[in-house]
Amino acid sequence: MKLSDMFSTLAENARMFEERAAQWQDEMSARNDEMTASMRKWQETAMQRQEEINQQMRGYFEEAGENVRNQWQTMQSAWEEQFQRMQEKGEEMREAAKKSGHFPDWAEAYAAQMVSFAQRMQDEASNAIAAATEARAKDDTKKKS
Repeated sequence: MKLSDMFSTLAENARMFEERAAQWQDEMSARNDEMTASMRKWQETAMQRQEEINQQMRGYFEEAGENVRNQWQTMQSAWEEQFQRMQEKGEEMREAAKKSGHFPDWAEAYAAQMVSFAQRMQDEASNAIAAATEARAKDDTKKKS
């Protein structure tokens, strides 16, 4: 093989590599944009669901008796305290992960854990809604009898 052919081949391979690298970078940017858009959509949906839940809660409070309101307030305060403790612990762990240089891995694990926790809370809420629906149905049946 001639030296000129070798340079020509090397130049062609370098050009092809640059094209592939640019293509990969474009694909990565597109995926990042897609993930950002998906995250924003999820956040908007979550905010919408939270507002719907807040409206339902206001409706329940308007219909509930004083005893139920007091019980709810006690339970809500306990949840808020627990959430505050979790947030503080998460912040401590975040700082430790940043200092150790393992923040990306920690952030992914933390996000997965929070999603799992949110799903368990959602399951608990679904069970509570089902129990409330059954209780209301029994009350309605007793009232009609």
